[in-house]
Amino acid sequence: MFLRLVADSFSRRPRHKLLTGAALALGMAVATAALSVSLDVGDRLSHEFRSLGANLLVTPQADTLPLEIGGVDYRPINAGAYLPESDLPKIKTVFWHNNIIGFAPTLETSILVSAYPLPVNQFPTIHADGKLIGTWASHPVRLPDGTEYPTGIAKTNPWWRVEGAWFQDGAEECVVGHKLAEKLSAEIPAQVAGSHLKIGDTLYVYADSSVNRESGAHPVALRITGILDTGGPEDDAVVAPLPIAQRLAGKSGQYRTLYVSALTKPEDDFARRSPATMTPDELERWSCTPYVSSIAHSIQEVLPGSDVRVIRRVAEGEGRILTRVRTLLWLVTLAALLAAALAVGASSAAAVIERRSEIGLMKALGAGSGMVGFLLAAEQLLLAVVGGAVGYALGIFLARLVGEKIFGVAPQPSLLVFVVIVGLATTVTLLGSALPLRRAARYEPAPILRGE
Repeated sequence: MFLRLVADSFSRRPRHKLLTGAALALGMAVATAALSVSLDVGDRLSHEFRSLGANLLVTPQADTLPLEIGGVDYRPINAGAYLPESDLPKIKTVFWHNNIIGFAPTLETSILVSAYPLPVNQFPTIHADGKLIGTWASHPVRLPDGTEYPTGIAKTNPWWRVEGAWFQDGAEECVVGHKLAEKLSAEIPAQVAGSHLKIGDTLYVYADSSVNRESGAHPVALRITGILDTGGPEDDAVVAPLPIAQRLAGKSGQYRTLYVSALTKPEDDFARRSPATMTPDELERWSCTPYVSSIAHSIQEVLPGSDVRVIRRVAEGEGRILTRVRTLLWLVTLAALLAAALAVGASSAAAVIERRSEIGLMKALGAGSGMVGFLLAAEQLLLAVVGGAVGYALGIFLARLVGEKIFGVAPQPSLLVFVVIVGLATTVTLLGSALPLRRAARYEPAPILRGE
């Protein structure tokens, strides 16, 4: 009989129930889309943020005192100690190895350059802003498990634009900063064939050292494979394979700095605490969360003699943007739930007024206030489940549109989100109907049956 009464209520007022269900479904659809994107936005934005470049910098622990202003390292390029290149495969053995998406060692050395061959003992006058940057472009790293992991500067510094192509790591090749290319073109004598430096030409690089000056000029001839544009000091430098820089600097098998790009979780107050002040349980929680500081700690443990620092400009920028995006999504969800609650409350109040005579008759026949309230609540809960399910389906469609437009990848449906949405629909319905149901439970049958 109870189920029959509930079904009869829906059949006698289909339009009223349809409007209420539509309002509830729309509110749950917005909530579903916001929650689906919010759960997925962290990983998506982390991948997008990697276009900002590396967020970890590894340097020798025995280095000179740090001189960092605004996240920029102003120490001399040749100052301090060096780290062994042979230890780099260990980076992919740390606990968070899957979060490390790229790393590239660099070694800078002072050079002189010329766009055409010079006689022995004659040196060029262009200093390339004093440096050649040796690094990996796309280098396969042999890992301890026998597999190869391709990495390089193209992953850690994806904003570097190369007109042409990157050099091959085992070849006598290089890319030249566009500002340096302009300087070299201006220095080429008019009588030299091809007075404009271009891709495919040969660049002659000389080690700028007193030893080299005393023993004579012995240039390294590098074929230019591309022109580099970074918007930074690299535009006035030569970027070549790491072995070239090691040879010119006399630092075989060593590097100066290491850039690491890792997927991380935005840091909170807990993440910024020193591990030395944590209890064992807190340390375990900190170590098992992909904070940029915990990943840095893991890398430092496998690279002896290294100092791993967080590039705060990148890490903090990621955290602020991600926090604001998630806050916006939660505000949208809250607004949608509030609108749905108001719609359900208005509908429920109208239904109670319309069914005033029916409620009075039920009480006159012996139904108590609890039974009347339970009947009306059951109707609303059934409406909540149907509206929540329909809203979830619409929300997944909306989330796919938003995900594809913003991130290029749609979030996947989640059973957790479905359960949460049905629960929210139930909660919103009960909260919105609370006052009308309380009013219905207080109706006295006699005045109603008398028409008062």
